[in-house]
Amino acid sequence: MQHFVVVGILVILMSILTYFGLDAIGLAKQMHPVVGSAQAASIDQLWNLEMIVISFLFSLIVVPMVYSLVVFRRKKGDTSDGEHFEGNTTLEIGWTVVPLIIVVVFAYLGAYSLGEVRRVDPQAFVVNVKAQQFVWTFEYPEYGIISNELYLPANKQVVLKMESTDVIHSFWVPEWRVKQDVVPGRVTEYRITPTLQGNFKVRCAELCGMSHYAMENLIVVTSEEDYNAWIAEQRLLAATAAQTPEGQGKLLAVQYGCSGCHSVDGSPLTGPTWFGLFGKEEELLDGSTVTVDEAYITESIVEPNAKIVAGFTSPSAMPAYPTLTDEEISNIIAYIQTLK
Repeated sequence: MQHFVVVGILVILMSILTYFGLDAIGLAKQMHPVVGSAQAASIDQLWNLEMIVISFLFSLIVVPMVYSLVVFRRKKGDTSDGEHFEGNTTLEIGWTVVPLIIVVVFAYLGAYSLGEVRRVDPQAFVVNVKAQQFVWTFEYPEYGIISNELYLPANKQVVLKMESTDVIHSFWVPEWRVKQDVVPGRVTEYRITPTLQGNFKVRCAELCGMSHYAMENLIVVTSEEDYNAWIAEQRLLAATAAQTPEGQGKLLAVQYGCSGCHSVDGSPLTGPTWFGLFGKEEELLDGSTVTVDEAYITESIVEPNAKIVAGFTSPSAMPAYPTLTDEEISNIIAYIQTLK
Protein backbone atom coordinates (compact mmCIF):
# COMPACT_ATOMS: atom_id res chain seq x y z
CA MET A 1 0.00 0.00 0.00
CA GLN A 2 2.91 2.32 0.74
CA HIS A 3 4.05 2.16 -2.88
CA PHE A 4 0.55 3.06 -4.14
CA VAL A 5 0.42 6.10 -1.85
CA VAL A 6 3.86 7.30 -2.93
CA VAL A 7 3.12 6.78 -6.62
CA GLY A 8 -0.25 8.53 -6.25
CA ILE A 9 1.38 11.59 -4.68
CA LEU A 10 4.11 11.63 -7.33
CA VAL A 11 1.53 11.37 -10.13
CA ILE A 12 -0.37 14.38 -8.76
CA LEU A 13 2.82 16.42 -8.39
CA MET A 14 4.03 15.42 -11.86
CA SER A 15 0.64 16.31 -13.38
CA ILE A 16 0.75 19.79 -11.84
CA LEU A 17 4.35 20.37 -12.94
CA THR A 18 3.61 19.13 -16.48
CA TYR A 19 0.54 21.34 -16.88
CA PHE A 20 2.21 24.48 -15.59
CA GLY A 21 5.40 23.62 -17.47
CA LEU A 22 3.51 23.47 -20.77
CA ASP A 23 1.83 26.75 -19.89
CA ALA A 24 5.18 28.34 -18.97
CA ILE A 25 6.73 27.53 -22.34
CA GLY A 26 3.74 29.17 -24.03
CA LEU A 27 2.19 26.12 -25.67
CA ALA A 28 -1.34 27.43 -25.14
CA LYS A 29 -0.39 30.87 -26.44
CA GLN A 30 1.25 29.36 -29.52
CA MET A 31 -1.83 27.27 -30.29
CA HIS A 32 -4.32 29.90 -29.13
CA PRO A 33 -3.33 33.56 -29.49
CA VAL A 34 -5.51 36.39 -28.18
CA VAL A 35 -9.24 35.74 -28.02
CA GLY A 36 -10.95 37.54 -30.90
CA SER A 37 -14.47 36.09 -30.97
CA ALA A 38 -17.35 35.09 -28.71
CA GLN A 39 -17.08 31.51 -30.01
CA ALA A 40 -13.47 31.20 -28.82
CA ALA A 41 -14.37 30.97 -25.10
CA SER A 42 -15.88 27.47 -25.13
CA ILE A 43 -13.12 26.21 -27.45
CA ASP A 44 -10.39 27.54 -25.13
CA GLN A 45 -12.12 26.02 -22.08
CA LEU A 46 -12.26 22.62 -23.77
CA TRP A 47 -8.61 22.92 -24.83
CA ASN A 48 -7.55 23.80 -21.26
CA LEU A 49 -9.42 20.82 -19.84
CA GLU A 50 -7.81 18.54 -22.42
CA MET A 51 -4.37 19.81 -21.40
CA ILE A 52 -5.14 18.99 -17.76
CA VAL A 53 -6.21 15.44 -18.63
CA ILE A 54 -3.25 14.95 -20.98
CA SER A 55 -0.85 16.09 -18.22
CA PHE A 56 -2.45 13.60 -15.82
CA LEU A 57 -2.35 10.69 -18.29
CA PHE A 58 1.27 11.47 -19.15
CA SER A 59 2.17 11.38 -15.46
CA LEU A 60 0.10 8.24 -14.88
CA ILE A 61 2.28 6.42 -17.41
CA VAL A 62 5.71 7.93 -16.76
CA VAL A 63 5.72 8.06 -12.94
CA PRO A 64 4.88 4.36 -12.27
CA MET A 65 7.31 3.31 -14.99
CA VAL A 66 10.23 5.33 -13.58
CA TYR A 67 9.28 4.45 -9.99
CA SER A 68 9.29 0.74 -10.86
CA LEU A 69 12.66 1.00 -12.61
CA VAL A 70 14.19 2.63 -9.56
CA VAL A 71 12.47 0.87 -6.61
CA PHE A 72 11.89 -2.61 -8.03
CA ARG A 73 15.08 -3.03 -10.00
CA ARG A 74 16.90 -6.33 -9.53
CA LYS A 75 19.44 -6.09 -6.74
CA LYS A 76 23.04 -7.03 -7.34
CA GLY A 77 23.53 -10.77 -7.00
CA ASP A 78 19.79 -11.57 -7.12
CA THR A 79 19.22 -14.36 -9.67
CA SER A 80 15.77 -15.47 -8.51
CA ASP A 81 12.64 -15.33 -10.63
CA GLY A 82 10.14 -12.54 -10.15
CA GLU A 83 6.85 -13.13 -8.35
CA HIS A 84 4.16 -14.75 -10.54
CA PHE A 85 0.90 -12.82 -11.13
CA GLU A 86 -2.26 -14.25 -12.70
CA GLY A 87 -3.85 -10.79 -13.26
CA ASN A 88 -5.97 -8.22 -11.50
CA THR A 89 -9.62 -8.18 -12.54
CA THR A 90 -10.40 -5.02 -10.57
CA LEU A 91 -7.55 -3.15 -12.26
CA GLU A 92 -8.58 -4.35 -15.71
CA ILE A 93 -12.19 -3.24 -15.15
CA GLY A 94 -10.94 0.09 -13.83
CA TRP A 95 -8.71 0.92 -16.80
CA THR A 96 -11.60 0.04 -19.14
CA VAL A 97 -14.44 1.85 -17.38
CA VAL A 98 -12.59 5.03 -16.35
CA PRO A 99 -11.31 5.87 -19.87
CA LEU A 100 -14.79 5.12 -21.24
CA ILE A 101 -16.30 7.63 -18.79
CA ILE A 102 -13.66 10.21 -19.76
CA VAL A 103 -14.41 9.72 -23.47
CA VAL A 104 -18.16 10.12 -22.87
CA VAL A 105 -17.60 13.28 -20.82
CA PHE A 106 -15.40 14.81 -23.50
CA ALA A 107 -17.92 13.83 -26.17
CA TYR A 108 -20.57 15.76 -24.25
CA LEU A 109 -18.27 18.76 -23.72
CA GLY A 110 -17.32 18.72 -27.41
CA ALA A 111 -20.98 18.65 -28.45
CA TYR A 112 -21.74 21.50 -26.05
CA SER A 113 -18.83 23.54 -27.45
CA LEU A 114 -20.01 22.89 -31.02
CA GLY A 115 -23.49 24.04 -30.03
CA GLU A 116 -22.07 27.26 -28.62
CA VAL A 117 -20.02 27.85 -31.78
CA ARG A 118 -23.03 27.33 -34.05
CA ARG A 119 -25.56 29.18 -31.90
CA VAL A 120 -27.76 31.26 -34.22
CA ASP A 121 -28.22 34.99 -33.74
CA PRO A 122 -31.40 36.07 -35.59
CA GLN A 123 -29.84 39.51 -36.14
CA ALA A 124 -26.82 38.08 -37.97
CA PHE A 125 -26.00 39.49 -41.41
CA VAL A 126 -24.63 37.60 -44.41
CA VAL A 127 -21.35 37.92 -46.33
CA ASN A 128 -20.71 35.64 -49.30
CA VAL A 129 -17.17 34.27 -49.49
CA LYS A 130 -15.55 32.84 -52.62
CA ALA A 131 -12.36 30.82 -52.29
CA GLN A 132 -10.12 30.09 -55.24
CA GLN A 133 -6.45 29.57 -55.88
CA PHE A 134 -5.08 31.66 -54.20
CA VAL A 135 -7.35 34.39 -52.89
CA TRP A 136 -10.48 35.04 -50.83
CA THR A 137 -13.20 37.31 -52.20
CA PHE A 138 -15.95 38.82 -50.05
CA GLU A 139 -19.34 39.97 -51.29
CA TYR A 140 -21.81 42.02 -49.26
CA PRO A 141 -25.08 41.15 -51.05
CA GLU A 142 -27.11 43.71 -49.11
CA TYR A 143 -24.99 46.55 -50.50
CA GLY A 144 -23.69 45.14 -53.80
CA ILE A 145 -20.06 45.41 -52.65
CA ILE A 146 -17.24 43.00 -53.60
CA SER A 147 -13.90 43.29 -51.81
CA ASN A 148 -10.65 41.44 -51.23
CA GLU A 149 -10.79 42.60 -47.59
CA LEU A 150 -13.33 41.48 -45.02
CA TYR A 151 -14.64 44.36 -42.91
CA LEU A 152 -16.82 43.44 -39.93
CA PRO A 153 -18.37 45.30 -37.00
CA ALA A 154 -17.39 44.11 -33.54
CA ASN A 155 -19.87 42.26 -31.31
CA LYS A 156 -22.25 41.42 -34.14
CA GLN A 157 -22.64 37.93 -35.58
CA VAL A 158 -21.93 37.41 -39.25
CA VAL A 159 -22.76 34.36 -41.35
CA LEU A 160 -20.14 33.66 -43.98
CA LYS A 161 -21.65 31.61 -46.80
CA MET A 162 -18.60 30.11 -48.43
CA GLU A 163 -18.00 28.46 -51.81
CA SER A 164 -14.92 27.22 -53.65
CA THR A 165 -14.47 27.50 -57.41
CA ASP A 166 -11.67 24.93 -57.70
CA VAL A 167 -10.27 22.78 -54.87
CA ILE A 168 -10.87 22.33 -51.15
CA HIS A 169 -9.82 25.34 -49.07
CA SER A 170 -10.20 25.99 -45.34
CA PHE A 171 -11.16 29.32 -43.76
CA TRP A 172 -9.13 29.91 -40.60
CA VAL A 173 -8.54 32.95 -38.41
CA PRO A 174 -6.43 31.87 -35.39
CA GLU A 175 -7.85 34.57 -33.12
CA TRP A 176 -11.39 33.31 -33.83
CA ARG A 177 -10.46 29.63 -33.25
CA VAL A 178 -13.20 28.29 -35.55
CA LYS A 179 -12.07 26.68 -38.82
CA GLN A 180 -14.30 25.63 -41.70
CA ASP A 181 -13.54 23.72 -44.91
CA VAL A 182 -14.74 25.24 -48.18
CA VAL A 183 -15.68 22.51 -50.64
CA PRO A 184 -16.36 22.85 -54.40
CA GLY A 185 -20.03 22.46 -55.29
CA ARG A 186 -21.24 23.09 -51.75
CA VAL A 187 -22.13 26.16 -49.65
CA THR A 188 -20.72 25.93 -46.12
CA GLU A 189 -21.73 28.32 -43.35
CA TYR A 190 -19.37 29.86 -40.84
CA ARG A 191 -20.88 31.83 -37.94
CA ILE A 192 -18.66 34.17 -35.98
CA THR A 193 -19.08 37.10 -33.59
CA PRO A 194 -15.85 39.15 -33.58
CA THR A 195 -15.20 40.78 -30.23
CA LEU A 196 -11.69 42.19 -30.65
CA GLN A 197 -11.16 45.21 -32.89
CA GLY A 198 -8.07 45.32 -35.08
CA ASN A 199 -6.48 43.82 -38.17
CA PHE A 200 -6.33 40.05 -38.63
CA LYS A 201 -5.60 37.60 -41.43
CA VAL A 202 -7.66 34.78 -42.83
CA ARG A 203 -5.46 31.87 -43.83
CA CYS A 204 -6.15 28.81 -45.90
CA ALA A 205 -5.58 25.79 -43.64
CA GLU A 206 -5.91 23.19 -46.41
CA LEU A 207 -3.02 22.54 -48.82
CA CYS A 208 -4.52 23.87 -52.06
CA GLY A 209 -1.64 24.33 -54.51
CA MET A 210 1.72 25.94 -55.15
CA SER A 211 0.85 29.31 -53.58
CA HIS A 212 -1.15 27.92 -50.67
CA TYR A 213 1.22 29.75 -48.31
CA ALA A 214 0.23 33.12 -49.80
CA MET A 215 -3.55 32.64 -49.57
CA GLU A 216 -4.02 35.32 -46.93
CA ASN A 217 -6.46 38.22 -46.93
CA LEU A 218 -6.91 41.11 -44.55
CA ILE A 219 -9.75 41.14 -42.03
CA VAL A 220 -10.61 44.41 -40.29
CA VAL A 221 -12.84 44.34 -37.22
CA THR A 222 -13.97 47.81 -36.25
CA SER A 223 -16.72 49.74 -34.50
CA GLU A 224 -20.19 49.76 -36.04
CA GLU A 225 -19.80 53.46 -36.90
CA ASP A 226 -16.52 52.87 -38.76
CA TYR A 227 -18.01 49.81 -40.44
CA ASN A 228 -20.98 51.84 -41.73
CA ALA A 229 -18.56 54.53 -42.95
CA TRP A 230 -16.55 51.88 -44.84
CA ILE A 231 -19.71 50.49 -46.43
CA ALA A 232 -20.71 53.98 -47.59
CA GLU A 233 -17.21 54.60 -48.96
CA GLN A 234 -17.14 51.30 -50.86
CA ARG A 235 -20.56 51.93 -52.37
CA LEU A 236 -19.39 55.34 -53.57
CA LEU A 237 -16.15 53.91 -55.00
CA ALA A 238 -18.07 51.15 -56.79
CA ALA A 239 -20.49 53.67 -58.28
CA THR A 240 -17.62 55.90 -59.40
CA ALA A 241 -15.59 53.00 -60.83
CA ALA A 242 -18.56 51.75 -62.80
CA GLN A 243 -18.51 54.97 -64.84
CA THR A 244 -15.19 54.16 -66.59
CA PRO A 245 -14.01 51.05 -68.47
CA GLU A 246 -10.87 50.72 -66.34
CA GLY A 247 -12.94 51.10 -63.17
CA GLN A 248 -15.29 48.35 -64.29
CA GLY A 249 -12.27 46.23 -65.18
CA LYS A 250 -10.88 46.64 -61.66
CA LEU A 251 -14.21 45.57 -60.18
CA LEU A 252 -14.22 42.51 -62.44
CA ALA A 253 -10.67 41.64 -61.37
CA VAL A 254 -11.77 41.71 -57.74
CA GLN A 255 -14.93 39.74 -58.49
CA TYR A 256 -13.04 36.94 -60.27
CA GLY A 257 -10.15 36.88 -57.79
CA CYS A 258 -7.47 37.70 -60.36
CA SER A 259 -5.18 39.08 -57.63
CA GLY A 260 -4.77 35.55 -56.28
CA CYS A 261 -2.34 34.80 -59.12
CA HIS A 262 -1.54 38.18 -60.71
CA SER A 263 -0.14 40.96 -58.55
CA VAL A 264 -0.65 44.62 -59.46
CA ASP A 265 2.56 45.88 -57.84
CA GLY A 266 5.20 43.67 -59.49
CA SER A 267 5.47 41.14 -56.64
CA PRO A 268 5.86 37.50 -57.77
CA LEU A 269 2.85 35.17 -57.66
CA THR A 270 1.89 32.04 -59.58
CA GLY A 271 1.00 34.10 -62.68
CA PRO A 272 2.70 37.01 -64.45
CA THR A 273 2.29 40.33 -62.66
CA TRP A 274 -0.05 42.85 -64.27
CA PHE A 275 2.21 45.75 -63.29
CA GLY A 276 3.81 47.13 -66.45
CA LEU A 277 2.51 44.15 -68.41
CA PHE A 278 0.71 45.83 -71.31
CA GLY A 279 3.03 46.40 -74.26
CA LYS A 280 5.77 44.23 -72.79
CA GLU A 281 7.67 41.59 -74.77
CA GLU A 282 7.20 38.22 -73.05
CA GLU A 283 9.23 35.06 -73.69
CA LEU A 284 7.10 31.93 -73.97
CA LEU A 285 7.83 28.34 -72.94
CA ASP A 286 8.57 27.35 -76.53
CA GLY A 287 11.27 30.03 -76.80
CA SER A 288 9.27 32.42 -78.95
CA THR A 289 8.27 35.93 -77.88
CA VAL A 290 4.97 37.76 -77.93
CA THR A 291 3.88 41.34 -77.42
CA VAL A 292 1.32 41.74 -74.66
CA ASP A 293 -1.52 43.50 -76.46
CA GLU A 294 -5.31 43.28 -76.53
CA ALA A 295 -5.31 40.13 -78.66
CA TYR A 296 -2.82 38.28 -76.44
CA ILE A 297 -4.60 39.17 -73.19
CA THR A 298 -7.97 38.20 -74.67
CA GLU A 299 -6.57 34.85 -75.78
CA SER A 300 -4.98 34.30 -72.35
CA ILE A 301 -8.32 34.90 -70.62
CA VAL A 302 -10.39 32.69 -72.89
CA GLU A 303 -7.73 30.01 -73.52
CA PRO A 304 -4.98 30.22 -70.84
CA ASN A 305 -2.94 27.30 -72.20
CA ALA A 306 -2.59 28.70 -75.72
CA LYS A 307 0.60 30.66 -74.93
CA ILE A 308 2.34 30.17 -71.57
CA VAL A 309 4.97 32.61 -70.36
CA ALA A 310 8.39 31.10 -69.63
CA GLY A 311 8.94 30.37 -65.96
CA PHE A 312 5.34 29.50 -65.19
CA THR A 313 3.43 26.24 -64.91
CA SER A 314 2.72 24.15 -67.98
CA PRO A 315 -0.11 23.50 -68.42
CA SER A 316 -1.36 26.72 -66.87
CA ALA A 317 -3.23 26.48 -63.57
CA MET A 318 -5.40 29.41 -64.59
CA PRO A 319 -9.02 28.48 -65.41
CA ALA A 320 -10.58 29.64 -68.65
CA TYR A 321 -13.20 32.41 -68.53
CA PRO A 322 -15.23 31.89 -71.71
CA THR A 323 -18.33 33.42 -70.07
CA LEU A 324 -16.78 36.90 -69.98
CA THR A 325 -18.27 39.17 -72.63
CA ASP A 326 -16.12 41.09 -75.10
CA GLU A 327 -16.96 44.30 -73.23
CA GLU A 328 -15.90 42.82 -69.88
CA ILE A 329 -12.60 41.60 -71.35
CA SER A 330 -12.00 45.04 -72.86
CA ASN A 331 -12.63 46.61 -69.46
CA ILE A 332 -10.12 44.28 -67.80
CA ILE A 333 -7.55 45.16 -70.47
CA ALA A 334 -8.25 48.86 -69.89
CA TYR A 335 -7.54 48.33 -66.19
CA ILE A 336 -4.30 46.45 -66.91
CA GLN A 337 -3.15 49.34 -69.11
CA THR A 338 -3.36 51.70 -66.10
CA LEU A 339 -0.94 49.57 -64.05
CA LYS A 340 2.37 51.23 -64.82
